[in-house]
Formats: sequence, structure tokens, C-alpha cells
Amino acid sequence: MLFRDSAAAVAAECLSGALFFRLTEQFVHVHGHKPGSSEVRAWERSIPVLASALNDAGLGQVEMLLEYGLPLNSKRADAVLAGVHPRTGLPSYVVVELKQWSSAEPDDDDPSLCRIDSYARAVLNPVDQVRGYCEYLVSFNGALAEHPERLHGAAYLHNATEFGVSGLFEAEQNQYGQLFIGARRGEFIDYLRTKLGPESGASAADELVNGKIGPSKQLMAVAAQEVREREQFVLLDEQQIAYRTVLNAVRRAKRSDHKEIVIVTGGPGTGKSVIALSLLGELYRQGSTALHATGSSSFTTTMRKVAGARKREVKDLFKYFNSFMTAEHNSLDVLICDEAHRIRETSANRYTPATNRTGKAQLEELIDAARVPVFLLDEHQVVRPGEMGTVAEIKAAAAKKGLHARVVPLDSQFRCGGSDAYLRWVVRLLGLEPGGPVAWEPDDKMQLVVADSPQEMEAFLDGRRSQGYSARISAGYCWKWTKKVPPGQALPSDVVIGEWERPWNVFGDRSVDGAPPAALWATDPAGFGQVGCVYTAQGFEYDWSGVIIGPDLVWRDDHWVTDRSASKDPVFKKSTPDTDVDRLIRNTYKVLLTRGMVGTVVYSTDAETRQKLRSLTNATSSVAAV
Repeated sequence: MLFRDSAAAVAAECLSGALFFRLTEQFVHVHGHKPGSSEVRAWERSIPVLASALNDAGLGQVEMLLEYGLPLNSKRADAVLAGVHPRTGLPSYVVVELKQWSSAEPDDDDPSLCRIDSYARAVLNPVDQVRGYCEYLVSFNGALAEHPERLHGAAYLHNATEFGVSGLFEAEQNQYGQLFIGARRGEFIDYLRTKLGPESGASAADELVNGKIGPSKQLMAVAAQEVREREQFVLLDEQQIAYRTVLNAVRRAKRSDHKEIVIVTGGPGTGKSVIALSLLGELYRQGSTALHATGSSSFTTTMRKVAGARKREVKDLFKYFNSFMTAEHNSLDVLICDEAHRIRETSANRYTPATNRTGKAQLEELIDAARVPVFLLDEHQVVRPGEMGTVAEIKAAAAKKGLHARVVPLDSQFRCGGSDAYLRWVVRLLGLEPGGPVAWEPDDKMQLVVADSPQEMEAFLDGRRSQGYSARISAGYCWKWTKKVPPGQALPSDVVIGEWERPWNVFGDRSVDGAPPAALWATDPAGFGQVGCVYTAQGFEYDWSGVIIGPDLVWRDDHWVTDRSASKDPVFKKSTPDTDVDRLIRNTYKVLLTRGMVGTVVYSTDAETRQKLRSLTNATSSVAAV
């Protein structure tokens, strides 16, 4: 959260103008950049309105938690009000979403979405937005998990008139989502008095802030329930918009007998796969013909094993991109293409029968297979030559067929503890965004540790595992990988750094001497002890991530140097340009450095690079200090 104080104190700070300076200062500290002018303007226009309503209600001692960050998530609620319930005397909380809108109307297809003149795309109805925040808090904050009745949600459109937003009241309202407008300010004040008493809310605020944060509901662990019970995941804001955009497209396609394409874009951990599984479960229950497809053997195999453990038909919902070479045109209602950045130029390979060699691009095959093809992708996770799933390419393929492609961008992320600061640090470190590396400033969401040796890294991670955390070690592809291990033999220790030797993860779909098959390395606890590569780590997450930066990427003087000769990755051919190799190696380390949910331990085999990493972190980021 950016600021916390009583409603009376907040009103005084607003009057003096000091509050907005303090919010800006704290925003820079937390996020690493200045807030946009529109955000500052929203603070200046909305926060005084809420503080005034509380004080007029006689609730000046209620605590206002402004820009309250949701746990394990980069989303922020405008305000959480903490106080004492006037009837029970127990802690009571109200999440408030503030909007300056004077007019808005519900979307023609879905009252949970609405249209505003200043926005090109439909946005979530504020009632559904605040309801999502409440449901998420109940799922992840221990202070509320056992007492969901203590939490309430309200959207306050303080500039709105009855005439301007009357249609928004069509959305369902309940404990977690109530709609109020400025034209009926008295109703909002009465509502606040029914949820909060005049006593100090400091103690209740302490309880909320110190509530135990539950572990992230990792994708693999709940996939089986998710396909059957969509409520396992709470979709927020853009996630909800993406989810509803697809369902609305399916309804239109069935009603009008036509096709349309949906593209969902977002970085690591923005919830693309959560959306994919939520859609699959809902479409499956509706009786729509829908399939999930990826280009990742690890991801698809894990989905089949976990989600389809008890039902064969569930297992069959998970396919590969190259499964649709001979699919009948529009044979599916929906095809959900997860990790679409891994789409290849063609599905055919040397094993493809001649009868299946259609000459079509893989992207064209996927578009043709369903009435509503859905592509979920991150253009910055391309790690192999020949991967070509980009928004521009999908739009161009759609245009050739006379089809429209809707794009829904995802902004917030859930990986890396929801730390935007850490993700920015990684992309700046690797030169994937301009400006050069910056010093890491520890936040309360993600831990970063630099190790002096692989032994130190492994011992640290093993200690975290003894505390109940999951952990894995991964590395750049800088050591040979023994692919064939004779039956009865242990995995050879291919990754050798000084006196430290460990095997790569298993290559293939059978376990070897207790080590899990490749597809389960990231999710099976027995995966600790082998070193994972980008192809087994991509798409997965674990609590603590150990990353070994190999000699293929070293820091020299004031810049990174990629050494393609140090890479043992067989996908790099002599014909692969140096610029492509450089980009793909940096992307590889970005993927590896963004797998951890709680923390990352990083080690470089190169002394000068280790020194650079040390200079970018402070003393608290050493293994001994954590």
C-alpha cells in the first residue's frame, strides 16, 4: 500500500496538498518509476471525495489504506477501509473502487462489461471489478480467509448521475459488490455507517496488514479441480475481460455462424494459462467443443497428468499445435492456443507422413480448426529459432482470411510475488529494455539473493525446502546433455562447475533412478537435484528459483557479451544469425529468472559477472544475510 492513516488525517493531508506528494514519492520507491499524470489526477480528484464522505459519516477514525496491493499480485485496490463493525464490534473492512466517470453504459453482450467514450475497448463494470478484489483477498489473506463475512466491496462513481450510469445497475450486486453514485451520496454515507463504526480502525488495519499470506494457487496443483470448478481461480480486471471476450465471441459465432479470433497478450505470470484453463472448464461444462493446445511438451504432459488423472476425456482436452494438420475446417467451437509465442512456421517434420503434408503454415492450421481460435502469448518468451507467434503475424494471417482479431492486453502479473519492481529489474539487467541495469531495491514481495558458488546456492535452496517451500535449480544451456541413459544407470553429472557436479533433468518421458520425466521436473518434488533447462522450466513456477548464468552470457566492462560458442543448445545452427542468438540467449535467462514466486538465487560461472551482480544488489542480498 502507498499510504495509511485515519480518514480525518487523510482529509487534512488532502487539504494541505501533502498527501499527493507523499503518494508520488512512495509510488516511485515501490514501482521504480513516477506515476502517470492520469493516476496522480485520479488521486487528487477521488481520494478527497472518499475522505470527505467518511468524515461526514462520523467515521474520521476509520483507517484508510490507499493503493492497497493485493497479495502475490501487482493489482492495487484504490482504498481499503478498516474499522470496527457497529453491530458486532469485530473488525470490518470495505474495499472501495473509485471512478471519476460521469457516464457509462453496459456492453450490449454482457452487463459485466461496460463502454465509456474515452476508452476504445470495453472495460469491467466497477461492481465486478471490486467484487473480484474482495474474492481474491478472501482467497489469499489469512485475516479474511476464516472470516469472509468481515469484508465488503463498493464501487463509488462520485461524478456520476442517475441518467449517466443507470444501466450499470443491471450487474449483479452482493456483499462484495455494491454500486453507488455521486448523485445519491447520502446512500453511500448510510452504507459506510452500516459497515463501520466511529471507533479507531487502527487495530483492524494492523490485523489485515499482518494477515498471513497464503501460498499462490499454483496452476498445476489445482488444474484438475479448475477444469470442473472454475471458482478455483479468481480472475481480475483484464483477465476477466479476456475471459468474457472469448465467451462472448463464442456466443456470437454460434448465433451468427461466423468466425472471429481473440489474442490475449501479457508477460510472464499475467495469468494467461489461468484464463486458458478457466475458459476450458467453462466451455467444457457448457457442452462446447473446445481444446487446449500448446507447443510445450512439458506443459501439455503435465496438464494431461494432473487435470486428466481421473477422467480420460479431460486428458484428451490437451493437445499440441501440430495436432491440427488434418483437422476439418471449423470442427471445433473453440481452440485455446496457450503459449502461442511457440507456434512454429510449419507443423510438418521429418516424421510427418506425406499424406499429412498440406503445405499450410501452422498458424493457418490453428485458425482453420475452430470458429473461435484464441491465442495467448508473450512475444518476449521466444527462445528458439523458428518460433513465430506474434500479434502482427496472427493479425496478418487473420486478415488474409478476411477475419477480425480482437486483442486483449494483460498488464498485472502474479508471478515473482506480484513484484513489478523485480520484473523490471530483470529486463533492465538483461538489456531487454533500454536504460541499462539498475540497482535492486528490496521490496516486500520478492527476494533476490546472489550466491558465490553453486554449492552455496544449492545449500540455501535445500534449507528453504526443509521449511516447506518448493525449489529448483536451472541453468543456461552451456553443458552437454546426455540424452540416452542405459536402463539401470543413474543420470550422468553433465553440469560441472569446479567440484560441483549435477545432472541435467531427464530427457524423455520416463523416470530415471528416481528422477522424474522431463515434463514433470518442475512440479515433482524429486526434480530438485537435477538442473533444469529453459525448455523444462518455461511455463512453470516454484517458490524459490536458483539460476546459473553460464559462460554464454558474461558482463565485460559496461555491457553484456553473448558467446554463442559457449552454448550447447542444438537449436542454434550455423545459419542462425548472431543477432538472433544474442536475443534468444537473453530471453532464455529472462524466462529462468522469472520462475520464482517467493525468491530467486542467482549465480554466474564468470567472476566478473558475479562482481557486477554483487554491485547491483546490497549486502542483504547475500546468502548469509537471508
